[in-house]
Amino acid sequence: MHTVQISLHILALLIVLALLFDFMNGFHDAANAIATVVSTGVLRPQTAVAMAAFFNLAAVFVFHQLHVAASVGKGTIDPNVVDHYVIFGALVGAIFWNLVTWYYGIPSSSSHALIGGLVGAAVAKAGTGALISAGLLKTILFIVLSPLLGLIFGSLMMLMVSWIFFRSTPRKIDGWFRRLQLLSASMYSLGHGGNDAQKTIGVIWMLLIAAGHSSGDAPPMWVIISCYCAISLGTLFGGWRIVKTMGQKITKLKPVGGFCAETGGAITLFIATAFGIPVSTTHTITGAIVGVGASQKMSAVRWGVASNIVWAWVFTIPASAFVAAIAWWLGTKIL
Repeated sequence: MHTVQISLHILALLIVLALLFDFMNGFHDAANAIATVVSTGVLRPQTAVAMAAFFNLAAVFVFHQLHVAASVGKGTIDPNVVDHYVIFGALVGAIFWNLVTWYYGIPSSSSHALIGGLVGAAVAKAGTGALISAGLLKTILFIVLSPLLGLIFGSLMMLMVSWIFFRSTPRKIDGWFRRLQLLSASMYSLGHGGNDAQKTIGVIWMLLIAAGHSSGDAPPMWVIISCYCAISLGTLFGGWRIVKTMGQKITKLKPVGGFCAETGGAITLFIATAFGIPVSTTHTITGAIVGVGASQKMSAVRWGVASNIVWAWVFTIPASAFVAAIAWWLGTKIL
């Protein structure tokens, strides 16, 4: 990969911008981790976000293999087109889409906003030849597969729990799963931190390699720590506008349903992170919540709300790519 001349103050500005995106990722996606445990009444909102933030940060000690960071940093766009303008455009496009969807309370994917930003900025600079088709196809494939896997695991967990506890009284089940949901919410937050923080690590790593400040073997430890801290702080502040959509508008959740949705989502995230696939935690938990509702009865799911969320997913990559292309052009004029 060629080295680009980037001044230290521009490099520092872009790293701060990347960490801002990471903070917003945690802020925007806090609902993914806490909506179910808050809406079922198991935890108060402030306690839930503190727990989610803690496990977002704890993921740095669990997911030592940075496969997702490598997929974003080396497997999305040609490293030879990466410069400060491309990174600037990508981050502005992703941040813009996160702000729009947060304002309207739409649980869209921060991950795919970032991928769309990278695609839009790279194409604006060098055309479609700058894209790595294999890496992008894997990401696009999991736009469908991650909610599908979440739905399958969530519904299977619900059916299994229903079969195991069919002789128990509703009161006993509620008491048990109020405790178990603390475990499932913690595991989901761990998976969220492990997968999502690595995406920003990949972007900063890509930038440092382009500027000649890092090798291609592994990102510096300060990058890893700062990204996990940023997403954890973002989660701590919480994007409350999206919590209601995730927790109650798709389907009504009880503690047993919240446990099954979070466990199904966590399983999906652990598998994806192990294989280095940058999936959407939003897509995953939404699919799991739909699976839990549909396993009880199809009418338990508000399909109109679910379809509106899907349309936001469809527009995420092209919308963030379009803004990123404009931001890339502006970046060439002002940076």
